[in-house]
Amino acid sequence: MLVPVAFADGFGTTARVFTFDGLADGREHLALGLGDRSAAPRPGACDRDPTPTRLHSECLTGDVFGSGRCDCGAQLRESVERLDASGGFLLYLRQEGRGIGLYPKLDAYVLQDAGLDTYEANVALGYGEDERDYTVAAQMLGALGVSRVELLSNNPDKAAQLRALGITVARRVPTGVHLSDANAHYLATKVVRGAHTLDLHVQP
Repeated sequence: MLVPVAFADGFGTTARVFTFDGLADGREHLALGLGDRSAAPRPGACDRDPTPTRLHSECLTGDVFGSGRCDCGAQLRESVERLDASGGFLLYLRQEGRGIGLYPKLDAYVLQDAGLDTYEANVALGYGEDERDYTVAAQMLGALGVSRVELLSNNPDKAAQLRALGITVARRVPTGVHLSDANAHYLATKVVRGAHTLDLHVQP
């Protein structure tokens, strides 16, 4: 299914949307085929070169409402444009709040306002620092005929999990730094606590 995609700054393109049956967690995840990947994969397709790929965890507050507390919306916008230019897949994963869900994420915001960082807040609510599991991402890539990726991500855990699940991560390409006064502490915390590859000159 082809879907026109547009962003508030005027950038737009067309993506092919792929849906999946039988994923491990039973949720409704999507893949967007962009650029020269906006065509259905051939049956039994096998990739020779790494496919540019972004695993993007759903963030309603950032992706839809433009929240400045994170950089999710900006990363989504950047990734769609880059994958449209190179050809590749964006996997939109229903993993709100690093896997804890929307309402708990909003509860975590309250704790962050009281002084906890984004990881501490998740733990204080009884969750792990990062609850995300990328088994479904590996399943989706397999269904798309993708076994080798060039991973567009600042997060080394995504690459490590994909490799453990049998996906070859030929290289990891960081996204840009979408820094603002509102998200500076959040981004710095991801660098210090999550080893994200962001070139920041601020302290958490």
